[in-house]
Order: sequence, then structure tokens, then C-alpha cells
Amino acid sequence: MADRSTLPEIQVIRSTRRTRTVSGRIVDGRIVVRIPARLTAEQEAEAVADIVAKVRRRSTSVHTGDSELEARALELNKRLLEGRATFSSVRWVGNQTRRWGSCSPDTGEIRITDRLREVPGYVLDAVLVHELTHTFIHSGHDASFWEWADRAPHAERAKGYLEAYQRFGGTGE
Repeated sequence: MADRSTLPEIQVIRSTRRTRTVSGRIVDGRIVVRIPARLTAEQEAEAVADIVAKVRRRSTSVHTGDSELEARALELNKRLLEGRATFSSVRWVGNQTRRWGSCSPDTGEIRITDRLREVPGYVLDAVLVHELTHTFIHSGHDASFWEWADRAPHAERAKGYLEAYQRFGGTGE
């Protein structure tokens, strides 16, 4: 059994706008769980236990290479994004053929296509910063989004690299 002092704090947020779904993610070292306001205390306890278990599994399961990718994302978040990005995992995936990366802001999961394993570091960093920015700016790709995403070193150069890679060998957007 784990020492309770090492377990993260759990914060439950009831929402009247949320009708059916329960979500959870790690924010500033705590597990934040969002639930519909209408749930009974018994339903809340069950839903929170389920989602906390999923968040803990996600945060402890590391695939080959994922730990380095996640460490890189943590460093970029700290250095370029003032620690604003909140994510639960960053991992390589082999099933994205039309995108370089994707982010689920509700769960904090970031997925990067494994087609980028061999690109220069500045290209990977630009894709990571782009996806990290989605965790705190959800409004698409407006000017404020690009102010943050373009903080990646050589961001414009990376966009050109990806455009050429897409056109002449890889796919993705």
C-alpha cells in the first residue's frame, strides 16, 4: 500500500454544464476531477475512484521513448511557456497519419506521430510546443495561440520543414 503522504491531492469540481461525462487530469501536482453536479454522493465516489485510477495508470505507464518525450515537453513548458501547459501524458503514437500531433485538452493527453522520431530537434520541439499550447489556449489557432506556439526556437523554420516533409515524403498537417 502506498504511503498516503505521497499520493496526490484530489480536487472534485461539480459542474452544472457537465451532464454525463467525468474527466480527470493532473494539474499542479493534484488530480482534478470534473463531474456533473447532479451526481449523488455515492455516484460521485464511484466516478472519482474510476477516473483517479485511470489518471494514475496513464501517468505511470511509460512506453519506450515516451519518458524522454515527456521530459522534453516538461522542459519546454517550463522554459518557453512559463509552466502554463497542463498535461497528463505525452507519448509517441503510430496511428496518426494525417497529423503531426494531437492534444485532448480535457484529459491533458498529447500524442505525437512516430513519423517525427527522426526529425531535427527544433522540429520536434515546435510540434510539442504547439500541442502544449493547446492545453491552455483552447480557442483554435487564433493570434494569441500563435503568440505562445511560436515561442519554440526556429518555429517558422520548423513549419517550413514540416511542409516540405509532408509534400516530399511524409504526410501530416
